Amino acid sequence: MTPATLEEIRRRLRRFADLETVATSPLYSHLAGNAADDDEIAGLLTATEMPSASPTLLFAAVHRVLQAEPFHELTNYYPSLGGSYGPDGGTWPLFRTFVLDRADRVRDLVATRITQTNEVRRAALLYPAVAIAAKQAGKPVGLLEVGTSAGLLLGMDTYAYRYQTQQAGQLAAGPARSTVGLHCALALAPGATLPSIPKKIATAAKIGLDPNPVDLTDEEQYAWLEACIWPDQPERLRLFGAAAAAQRKLPPELVAGDAVEDLGAVAARIPVEVPLVVLTCSVLWLFDTERRAAFLAALDAVAASRPLWWVSQEGYRASLEPLLPNRDDLRPGEGEAPFGTLGLVRWADGSPVASALAKTAPHGERMEWIV
Repeated sequence: MTPATLEEIRRRLRRFADLETVATSPLYSHLAGNAADDDEIAGLLTATEMPSASPTLLFAAVHRVLQAEPFHELTNYYPSLGGSYGPDGGTWPLFRTFVLDRADRVRDLVATRITQTNEVRRAALLYPAVAIAAKQAGKPVGLLEVGTSAGLLLGMDTYAYRYQTQQAGQLAAGPARSTVGLHCALALAPGATLPSIPKKIATAAKIGLDPNPVDLTDEEQYAWLEACIWPDQPERLRLFGAAAAAQRKLPPELVAGDAVEDLGAVAARIPVEVPLVVLTCSVLWLFDTERRAAFLAALDAVAASRPLWWVSQEGYRASLEPLLPNRDDLRPGEGEAPFGTLGLVRWADGSPVASALAKTAPHGERMEWIV
């Protein structure tokens, strides 16, 4: 795979500023817009060998370096570090000077880390789809999350949910006294029917698979996950802390391995009589077309020996397109902010049967049910 060119990185920064953050993160939209026109700052992303070099990696690296200097003036613009200023005329010059003065440290993080944002709010997107799979299975299911990071999404059965709907008011699910409460706006597309969201999901086993699983008891690894959270979205930071604290009490098994080569072996750790639900969430965009096809083939191989479902919250092209081709309604239009697709695939008689259930916001704050 060929690393991204500087020109491609600049285009990604511009898109990040104009489409991906403009309505949700004023700070990152401001910084990315300026970085797109600054070769010295944008060029720091060339340190990664990942062809999918993302603006989020650059800004997470800067965030991490700034965490170590909590009294620097730049923290005034980072609510995650106690700041209260909005972006103004002084933000970019201060940011640029800070980064270039510490360019070696930023470049080292870009070269050695990946964004492993363990966004716990995405559990609210996955929950209705996993509930459908569990109902079809008719018994407690095993969860296997691919690209699990620290495994926070594996705690989905222990979180409390509030889905805000126009048709039925607020729908509640999950344990009422959970220390992690997630809110999600749930809209209906024309002709769609409100999903039935059960109060609980019964799980029999949980396991996570990741090339570099995150140990939340390690201070540096924990700090990196905090740095991956956008600094002007403090609610995300709060929920991450609550979910991390809950997970420490009952940590799932996390296995270091490859999403394709090791999928079968990790699946085999869950008894074959347990219906298996494989989860992927904002992972497959990192794969090229060939690797995505190999992942589907690995799922087929697992399905040959046991009941299997795949729940995905990914971009349509990265996940469901081979199984549900020509769904232009699942592609963002020109100038439209990116969105994900909540997918459910069930293997029946050896063949995958796929459904697109909802269009989803990147961080779990809302979804539009489409079936």
